[in-house]
Amino acid sequence: MNREQTLSRPRHLAWILTNSLTDVLHATARLEPTRELRKLGWRVTLVAAGPGGKQSIRGVEVHCIPMPQTYFLRQLVFHLRVIQFLAREWATLDIILFHQMSALWLLPLRLVHILTGRKRPLLVMDTRTLPMTVTTRKDQRRALFYHLTNRVANRWADGQTAITQHMAKTVGIPAQRLWGIWPSGVNLDLFAPAQTARRWPAPGEPIHLIYVGVLHHERNLMTLSRAVEKANAEGMAFVLSLIGKGTERLGLEKFALQTEGRVRVLPPVPYNQVPESLARAHVGVLPFPDEEKMRVSSFIKLFEYMAAGLPLLATRIVCHTDVVNGGNYVFWAEDASVEGLLAALRLAWRDRASLGRMGREAATAAQAWTWQASARKLSAALERGIVDADNGRYIL
Repeated sequence: MNREQTLSRPRHLAWILTNSLTDVLHATARLEPTRELRKLGWRVTLVAAGPGGKQSIRGVEVHCIPMPQTYFLRQLVFHLRVIQFLAREWATLDIILFHQMSALWLLPLRLVHILTGRKRPLLVMDTRTLPMTVTTRKDQRRALFYHLTNRVANRWADGQTAITQHMAKTVGIPAQRLWGIWPSGVNLDLFAPAQTARRWPAPGEPIHLIYVGVLHHERNLMTLSRAVEKANAEGMAFVLSLIGKGTERLGLEKFALQTEGRVRVLPPVPYNQVPESLARAHVGVLPFPDEEKMRVSSFIKLFEYMAAGLPLLATRIVCHTDVVNGGNYVFWAEDASVEGLLAALRLAWRDRASLGRMGREAATAAQAWTWQASARKLSAALERGIVDADNGRYIL
Protein backbone atom coordinates (compact mmCIF):
# COMPACT_ATOMS: atom_id res chain seq x y z
CA MET A 1 0.00 0.00 0.00
CA ASN A 2 1.53 3.34 -1.06
CA ARG A 3 1.50 6.59 0.91
CA GLU A 4 -1.43 8.08 -1.08
CA GLN A 5 -3.60 5.05 -0.34
CA THR A 6 -2.60 5.18 3.33
CA LEU A 7 -3.64 8.82 3.66
CA SER A 8 -7.02 8.18 1.97
CA ARG A 9 -8.20 5.63 4.53
CA PRO A 10 -8.94 5.91 8.25
CA ARG A 11 -6.12 5.15 10.67
CA HIS A 12 -6.50 1.52 11.76
CA LEU A 13 -5.91 0.78 15.45
CA ALA A 14 -6.00 -2.72 16.94
CA TRP A 15 -6.49 -2.47 20.71
CA ILE A 16 -5.66 -5.69 22.56
CA LEU A 17 -7.23 -6.48 25.95
CA THR A 18 -6.60 -9.62 27.99
CA ASN A 19 -9.84 -9.39 30.00
CA SER A 20 -13.46 -9.98 29.16
CA LEU A 21 -15.34 -6.73 28.80
CA THR A 22 -18.54 -8.29 30.07
CA ASP A 23 -17.32 -8.69 33.64
CA VAL A 24 -14.51 -6.16 34.17
CA LEU A 25 -15.50 -3.35 36.52
CA HIS A 26 -13.85 -0.68 34.41
CA ALA A 27 -14.90 -2.00 31.00
CA THR A 28 -16.15 1.54 30.43
CA ALA A 29 -12.50 2.70 30.30
CA ARG A 30 -12.10 0.63 27.12
CA LEU A 31 -15.56 0.84 25.56
CA GLU A 32 -16.11 4.60 25.87
CA PRO A 33 -12.71 5.61 24.41
CA THR A 34 -13.29 3.15 21.55
CA ARG A 35 -16.66 4.71 20.84
CA GLU A 36 -15.14 8.20 20.87
CA LEU A 37 -12.12 7.25 18.74
CA ARG A 38 -14.48 5.86 16.12
CA LYS A 39 -16.37 9.16 16.15
CA LEU A 40 -13.04 10.89 15.53
CA GLY A 41 -12.54 8.82 12.38
CA TRP A 42 -10.36 5.98 13.62
CA ARG A 43 -11.03 2.43 12.53
CA VAL A 44 -10.71 0.70 15.91
CA THR A 45 -10.57 -3.09 16.12
CA LEU A 46 -11.15 -3.78 19.81
CA VAL A 47 -9.95 -7.28 20.72
CA ALA A 48 -10.80 -8.83 24.10
CA ALA A 49 -11.02 -12.22 25.78
CA GLY A 50 -14.41 -13.87 25.44
CA PRO A 51 -16.51 -16.23 23.34
CA GLY A 52 -15.15 -16.30 19.79
CA GLY A 53 -16.41 -13.83 17.21
CA LYS A 54 -17.85 -10.35 17.16
CA GLN A 55 -20.05 -9.12 20.00
CA SER A 56 -21.80 -5.86 20.76
CA ILE A 57 -21.04 -4.80 24.34
CA ARG A 58 -22.83 -1.65 25.49
CA GLY A 59 -23.29 -0.81 21.83
CA VAL A 60 -19.59 -1.17 20.97
CA GLU A 61 -18.43 -3.85 18.53
CA VAL A 62 -15.75 -6.09 20.08
CA HIS A 63 -13.88 -8.97 18.47
CA CYS A 64 -13.66 -11.67 21.15
CA ILE A 65 -11.01 -14.41 21.28
CA PRO A 66 -11.38 -17.41 23.63
CA MET A 67 -8.89 -17.73 26.49
CA PRO A 68 -8.23 -21.06 28.28
CA GLN A 69 -8.54 -21.26 32.08
CA THR A 70 -5.05 -22.59 32.92
CA TYR A 71 -3.12 -19.74 34.57
CA PHE A 72 0.04 -19.48 32.41
CA LEU A 73 -1.16 -21.45 29.41
CA ARG A 74 -4.17 -19.18 28.93
CA GLN A 75 -1.97 -16.16 28.18
CA LEU A 76 0.19 -18.11 25.74
CA VAL A 77 -2.75 -19.57 23.84
CA PHE A 78 -4.71 -16.32 23.89
CA HIS A 79 -1.84 -14.29 22.48
CA LEU A 80 -1.05 -16.86 19.81
CA ARG A 81 -4.66 -16.53 18.71
CA VAL A 82 -4.36 -12.74 18.85
CA ILE A 83 -1.25 -12.86 16.64
CA GLN A 84 -3.09 -15.06 14.15
CA PHE A 85 -5.92 -12.52 14.10
CA LEU A 86 -3.51 -9.60 13.70
CA ALA A 87 -1.78 -11.37 10.80
CA ARG A 88 -5.07 -11.24 8.86
CA GLU A 89 -5.33 -7.49 9.51
CA TRP A 90 -1.62 -6.73 9.17
CA ALA A 91 -1.66 -4.98 5.78
CA THR A 92 -4.03 -2.25 7.00
CA LEU A 93 -2.90 -1.83 10.60
CA ASP A 94 -1.25 1.41 11.67
CA ILE A 95 -0.96 0.76 15.42
CA ILE A 96 -1.28 -2.16 17.81
CA LEU A 97 -2.14 -0.79 21.26
CA PHE A 98 -1.74 -3.13 24.24
CA HIS A 99 -1.21 -3.21 28.01
CA GLN A 100 1.46 -4.71 30.27
CA MET A 101 0.08 -8.24 30.25
CA SER A 102 0.54 -8.43 26.47
CA ALA A 103 3.98 -6.84 26.17
CA LEU A 104 6.17 -9.95 26.30
CA TRP A 105 3.92 -11.74 23.80
CA LEU A 106 3.45 -8.94 21.26
CA LEU A 107 6.69 -6.96 21.31
CA PRO A 108 8.58 -9.74 19.46
CA LEU A 109 6.47 -8.65 16.46
CA ARG A 110 9.03 -5.85 16.15
CA LEU A 111 11.13 -8.47 14.36
CA VAL A 112 8.71 -8.23 11.45
CA HIS A 113 9.66 -4.58 11.07
CA ILE A 114 13.34 -5.43 11.09
CA LEU A 115 13.00 -8.31 8.61
CA THR A 116 10.66 -6.53 6.20
CA GLY A 117 11.75 -2.93 6.56
CA ARG A 118 8.12 -1.86 7.13
CA LYS A 119 7.32 0.72 9.81
CA ARG A 120 3.72 -0.36 10.32
CA PRO A 121 2.01 -1.42 12.43
CA LEU A 122 3.64 0.46 15.28
CA LEU A 123 3.63 -1.28 18.67
CA VAL A 124 2.44 0.98 21.50
CA MET A 125 2.05 0.02 25.17
CA ASP A 126 -0.49 1.84 27.32
CA THR A 127 0.10 1.80 31.08
CA ARG A 128 -2.93 2.43 33.29
CA THR A 129 -2.25 0.55 36.51
CA LEU A 130 0.41 -0.72 38.87
CA PRO A 131 0.28 -4.16 40.55
CA MET A 132 -1.83 -4.62 43.66
CA THR A 133 -0.15 -4.50 47.06
CA VAL A 134 2.21 -7.47 47.34
CA THR A 135 0.86 -9.80 50.04
CA THR A 136 1.17 -13.29 48.49
CA ARG A 137 3.59 -15.18 46.27
CA LYS A 138 1.16 -14.69 43.39
CA ASP A 139 1.19 -10.93 43.99
CA GLN A 140 4.98 -11.00 44.07
CA ARG A 141 5.17 -12.89 40.76
CA ARG A 142 2.73 -10.46 39.19
CA ALA A 143 4.69 -7.44 40.43
CA LEU A 144 7.91 -8.89 39.01
CA PHE A 145 6.15 -9.58 35.71
CA TYR A 146 4.90 -6.00 35.48
CA HIS A 147 8.38 -4.68 36.31
CA LEU A 148 9.85 -6.83 33.54
CA THR A 149 7.25 -5.79 30.97
CA ASN A 150 7.82 -2.12 31.75
CA ARG A 151 11.56 -2.51 31.26
CA VAL A 152 11.08 -4.39 28.00
CA ALA A 153 8.57 -1.85 26.70
CA ASN A 154 10.84 1.04 27.66
CA ARG A 155 13.45 -0.48 25.37
CA TRP A 156 11.48 -2.07 22.55
CA ALA A 157 8.03 -0.51 22.15
CA ASP A 158 7.71 1.99 19.31
CA GLY A 159 5.89 4.27 21.70
CA GLN A 160 4.02 4.40 24.98
CA THR A 161 1.07 6.19 26.51
CA ALA A 162 0.06 6.42 30.16
CA ILE A 163 -2.93 7.31 32.30
CA THR A 164 -1.12 10.16 34.12
CA GLN A 165 2.22 11.92 34.00
CA HIS A 166 2.89 10.50 37.47
CA MET A 167 2.42 6.98 36.07
CA ALA A 168 4.83 7.65 33.21
CA LYS A 169 7.45 8.88 35.66
CA THR A 170 6.94 5.99 38.08
CA VAL A 171 7.43 3.26 35.47
CA GLY A 172 10.30 5.18 33.88
CA ILE A 173 8.99 5.68 30.37
CA PRO A 174 11.78 7.39 28.39
CA ALA A 175 10.80 10.85 27.15
CA GLN A 176 11.45 9.93 23.52
CA ARG A 177 9.01 7.01 23.75
CA LEU A 178 6.25 8.77 25.67
CA TRP A 179 3.74 9.73 22.99
CA GLY A 180 1.14 11.17 25.33
CA ILE A 181 -1.02 11.08 28.46
CA TRP A 182 -4.73 10.29 28.42
CA PRO A 183 -6.60 10.12 31.73
CA SER A 184 -9.90 8.52 32.63
CA GLY A 185 -13.15 10.30 31.86
CA VAL A 186 -16.91 10.25 32.16
CA ASN A 187 -20.00 10.06 29.96
CA LEU A 188 -21.81 13.27 30.89
CA ASP A 189 -25.07 12.23 29.23
CA LEU A 190 -25.27 9.14 31.43
CA PHE A 191 -24.51 10.82 34.77
CA ALA A 192 -25.95 14.33 34.41
CA PRO A 193 -29.59 13.26 35.11
CA ALA A 194 -28.56 12.45 38.70
CA GLN A 195 -28.16 16.19 39.30
CA THR A 196 -31.85 16.96 38.89
CA ALA A 197 -33.07 13.74 40.55
CA ARG A 198 -31.28 14.45 43.83
CA ARG A 199 -32.93 15.85 46.95
CA TRP A 200 -30.50 17.55 49.29
CA PRO A 201 -30.83 16.80 53.03
CA ALA A 202 -33.24 18.95 55.00
CA PRO A 203 -32.16 20.28 58.42
CA GLY A 204 -31.80 17.36 60.81
CA GLU A 205 -31.60 14.73 58.04
CA PRO A 206 -28.39 12.70 57.60
CA ILE A 207 -25.86 13.38 54.87
CA HIS A 208 -25.67 10.35 52.61
CA LEU A 209 -22.10 9.43 51.65
CA ILE A 210 -21.52 6.99 48.80
CA TYR A 211 -18.70 4.88 47.38
CA VAL A 212 -19.15 2.80 44.20
CA GLY A 213 -16.31 0.51 43.14
CA VAL A 214 -14.11 -2.34 44.34
CA LEU A 215 -14.20 -3.01 48.07
CA HIS A 216 -10.52 -3.87 48.42
CA HIS A 217 -8.43 -3.38 51.59
CA GLU A 218 -6.23 -0.85 49.77
CA ARG A 219 -9.19 1.50 49.25
CA ASN A 220 -9.23 2.36 52.98
CA LEU A 221 -12.97 1.86 53.32
CA MET A 222 -12.84 0.29 56.79
CA THR A 223 -11.01 3.36 58.08
CA LEU A 224 -13.67 5.58 56.55
CA SER A 225 -16.43 3.44 58.10
CA ARG A 226 -14.86 3.88 61.54
CA ALA A 227 -14.59 7.64 60.97
CA VAL A 228 -18.29 7.76 60.05
CA GLU A 229 -19.19 5.98 63.29
CA LYS A 230 -17.07 8.43 65.29
CA ALA A 231 -18.75 11.36 63.56
CA ASN A 232 -22.18 10.01 64.41
CA ALA A 233 -21.07 9.46 68.01
CA GLU A 234 -20.17 13.18 68.16
CA GLY A 235 -23.74 14.11 67.26
CA MET A 236 -23.39 14.47 63.49
CA ALA A 237 -25.60 12.43 61.16
CA PHE A 238 -24.02 10.48 58.30
CA VAL A 239 -25.04 7.36 56.38
CA LEU A 240 -22.36 5.62 54.29
CA SER A 241 -23.27 3.30 51.39
CA LEU A 242 -20.53 1.06 49.97
CA ILE A 243 -21.53 -0.51 46.65
CA GLY A 244 -19.41 -3.22 45.06
CA LYS A 245 -17.41 -6.34 45.80
CA GLY A 246 -13.81 -7.03 46.73
CA THR A 247 -11.33 -8.44 49.22
CA GLU A 248 -12.64 -6.46 52.20
CA ARG A 249 -16.36 -6.90 51.56
CA LEU A 250 -16.85 -9.57 54.24
CA GLY A 251 -15.07 -7.49 56.89
CA LEU A 252 -17.08 -4.41 55.94
CA GLU A 253 -20.32 -6.40 56.16
CA LYS A 254 -19.44 -7.57 59.67
CA PHE A 255 -18.63 -4.02 60.72
CA ALA A 256 -21.84 -2.68 59.15
CA LEU A 257 -23.94 -5.08 61.24
CA GLN A 258 -22.87 -3.14 64.35
CA THR A 259 -23.85 0.29 63.00
CA GLU A 260 -27.66 0.10 62.93
CA GLY A 261 -27.74 1.07 59.27
CA ARG A 262 -25.29 3.96 59.41
CA VAL A 263 -22.86 1.93 57.26
CA ARG A 264 -24.42 -0.13 54.50
CA VAL A 265 -22.65 -2.64 52.25
CA LEU A 266 -24.64 -3.18 49.07
CA PRO A 267 -24.13 -5.48 46.08
CA PRO A 268 -22.76 -4.19 42.77
CA VAL A 269 -25.25 -2.61 40.39
CA PRO A 270 -25.25 -2.69 36.57
CA TYR A 271 -23.24 0.19 35.17
CA ASN A 272 -26.23 1.97 33.69
CA GLN A 273 -27.80 2.03 37.16
CA VAL A 274 -24.84 3.70 38.88
CA PRO A 275 -26.20 7.23 38.20
CA GLU A 276 -29.44 6.28 39.94
CA SER A 277 -27.46 5.21 43.01
CA LEU A 278 -25.48 8.46 42.97
CA ALA A 279 -28.70 10.47 42.70
CA ARG A 280 -29.74 9.16 46.12
CA ALA A 281 -26.50 10.38 47.73
CA HIS A 282 -25.14 13.76 48.78
CA VAL A 283 -21.33 13.32 48.85
CA GLY A 284 -19.04 10.99 46.88
CA VAL A 285 -16.14 9.60 48.94
CA LEU A 286 -12.55 8.90 47.88
CA PRO A 287 -10.71 7.92 51.09
CA PHE A 288 -7.62 6.48 49.38
CA PRO A 289 -4.24 6.47 51.17
CA ASP A 290 -1.22 8.37 49.90
CA GLU A 291 0.43 5.34 48.30
CA GLU A 292 2.16 5.04 44.96
CA LYS A 293 -0.54 2.93 43.28
CA MET A 294 -3.11 5.57 44.20
CA ARG A 295 -0.99 8.63 43.40
CA VAL A 296 -0.35 7.58 39.80
CA SER A 297 -3.96 6.68 38.98
CA SER A 298 -6.88 8.50 37.38
CA PHE A 299 -10.00 7.20 39.09
CA ILE A 300 -13.13 6.98 36.97
CA LYS A 301 -15.37 7.27 40.03
CA LEU A 302 -13.94 10.74 40.73
CA PHE A 303 -15.28 12.01 37.41
CA GLU A 304 -18.54 10.11 37.75
CA TYR A 305 -19.22 11.64 41.16
CA MET A 306 -18.51 15.09 39.71
CA ALA A 307 -20.69 14.57 36.63
CA ALA A 308 -23.52 13.38 38.89
CA GLY A 309 -23.33 16.70 40.75
CA LEU A 310 -21.85 15.34 43.97
CA PRO A 311 -19.50 17.25 46.24
CA LEU A 312 -16.48 15.14 47.17
CA LEU A 313 -14.89 14.00 50.40
CA ALA A 314 -11.37 13.04 49.43
CA THR A 315 -7.86 12.59 50.72
CA ARG A 316 -5.41 15.28 49.64
CA ILE A 317 -3.29 13.19 47.27
CA VAL A 318 -2.12 14.12 43.78
CA CYS A 319 -4.57 11.90 41.86
CA HIS A 320 -7.31 14.04 43.44
CA THR A 321 -5.64 17.45 43.66
CA ASP A 322 -4.44 17.36 40.03
CA VAL A 323 -8.06 17.08 38.92
CA VAL A 324 -9.69 19.46 41.39
CA ASN A 325 -6.93 22.05 40.93
CA GLY A 326 -8.31 24.57 43.39
CA GLY A 327 -11.99 23.86 42.84
CA ASN A 328 -14.27 24.57 45.79
CA TYR A 329 -16.31 21.37 45.82
CA VAL A 330 -14.22 19.06 48.03
CA PHE A 331 -14.03 18.40 51.75
CA TRP A 332 -10.35 17.54 52.10
CA ALA A 333 -8.92 14.93 54.46
CA GLU A 334 -5.29 15.81 55.10
CA ASP A 335 -4.43 12.12 55.56
CA ALA A 336 -6.17 8.76 55.29
CA SER A 337 -6.34 8.01 59.01
CA VAL A 338 -9.54 7.84 61.04
CA GLU A 339 -8.75 11.27 62.49
CA GLY A 340 -7.96 12.74 59.07
CA LEU A 341 -11.23 11.48 57.59
CA LEU A 342 -13.15 12.50 60.71
CA ALA A 343 -11.86 16.06 60.32
CA ALA A 344 -13.19 16.10 56.73
CA LEU A 345 -16.56 14.78 57.94
CA ARG A 346 -16.72 17.63 60.46
CA LEU A 347 -16.18 20.09 57.61
CA ALA A 348 -18.95 18.46 55.59
CA TRP A 349 -21.34 18.64 58.53
CA ARG A 350 -20.45 22.25 59.26
CA ASP A 351 -20.95 23.30 55.63
CA ARG A 352 -23.91 21.05 54.80
CA ALA A 353 -25.94 24.06 53.64
CA SER A 354 -23.39 24.45 50.80
CA LEU A 355 -23.79 20.93 49.38
CA GLY A 356 -26.04 22.05 46.51
CA ARG A 357 -23.71 24.84 45.44
CA MET A 358 -20.67 22.53 45.66
CA GLY A 359 -22.44 19.87 43.62
CA ARG A 360 -23.17 22.34 40.85
CA GLU A 361 -19.53 23.42 40.77
CA ALA A 362 -18.41 19.78 40.61
CA ALA A 363 -20.75 19.15 37.66
CA THR A 364 -19.35 22.16 35.82
CA ALA A 365 -15.77 20.98 36.42
CA ALA A 366 -16.64 17.51 35.10
CA GLN A 367 -17.19 18.96 31.63
CA ALA A 368 -13.42 19.11 31.18
CA TRP A 369 -13.02 15.40 31.94
CA THR A 370 -15.19 13.59 29.40
CA TRP A 371 -14.30 10.41 27.54
CA GLN A 372 -14.45 12.53 24.40
CA ALA A 373 -11.69 14.77 25.77
CA SER A 374 -9.68 11.74 26.84
CA ALA A 375 -10.05 10.08 23.43
CA ARG A 376 -8.92 13.27 21.74
CA LYS A 377 -5.72 13.18 23.80
CA LEU A 378 -5.14 9.53 22.85
CA SER A 379 -5.92 10.24 19.20
CA ALA A 380 -3.47 13.14 19.12
CA ALA A 381 -0.76 11.04 20.79
CA LEU A 382 -1.16 8.17 18.32
CA GLU A 383 -1.35 10.48 15.31
CA ARG A 384 1.79 12.28 16.46
CA GLY A 385 3.61 8.96 16.79
CA ILE A 386 2.59 7.88 13.28
CA VAL A 387 3.76 11.17 11.80
CA ASP A 388 7.09 10.92 13.62
CA ALA A 389 7.57 7.39 12.28
CA ASP A 390 6.72 8.50 8.74
CA ASN A 391 9.22 11.35 9.02
CA GLY A 392 12.01 9.04 10.11
CA ARG A 393 11.98 9.92 13.81
CA TYR A 394 11.83 6.23 14.62
CA ILE A 395 13.58 4.38 17.43
CA LEU A 396 15.08 0.94 16.86
